[in-house]
Amino acid sequence: MSDTPKIYVACLSSYNSGILHGKRISANQDAEDIQKEIQEMLKQSPVPDAEEWAIHDYEGFYEIRISEYEDIETLSNVAQNIEEYGEAYAHYVSDIGDMEDEIEQFEEAYRGEFKSKDDFGYRMMCDCYNIPDFLHTYIDYEKYAKDLLVCDYSYVSAETGNIFVYMRL
Repeated sequence: MSDTPKIYVACLSSYNSGILHGKRISANQDAEDIQKEIQEMLKQSPVPDAEEWAIHDYEGFYEIRISEYEDIETLSNVAQNIEEYGEAYAHYVSDIGDMEDEIEQFEEAYRGEFKSKDDFGYRMMCDCYNIPDFLHTYIDYEKYAKDLLVCDYSYVSAETGNIFVYMRL
């Protein structure tokens, strides 16, 4: 998978005429710049006066699904946030199903990447309580994490095998 979110935009006039004409565009730029590249691609179309376009392919968005007629402003924001926050942000957007979600909500909800549920439980317990070292062996961090994940948090598996944890808002 490419690190940079990209879209392939096709000229529909060409497509309907049996000609493949389009351009792969980096989506992590401002919406206006994406629109300029789309317009330039349409100007170079082998079909005169081409105006209509559609997104026929994409990469670098992890499991986020992009429609043929996705709003370019939203697409640009999501791609830029994936560039900044990585796979964790993409999983969050895919999990909540709302690409127009504000980044502030992600930042508020995201708790981090953990090696396991046990690791998450340990981190949460240590963040919330001052536990003497000798007590750590008596605490079942995995059960604690399971309780947290049932009530207040959700997680998704990362490509690395780790988990990304989010607070339910």
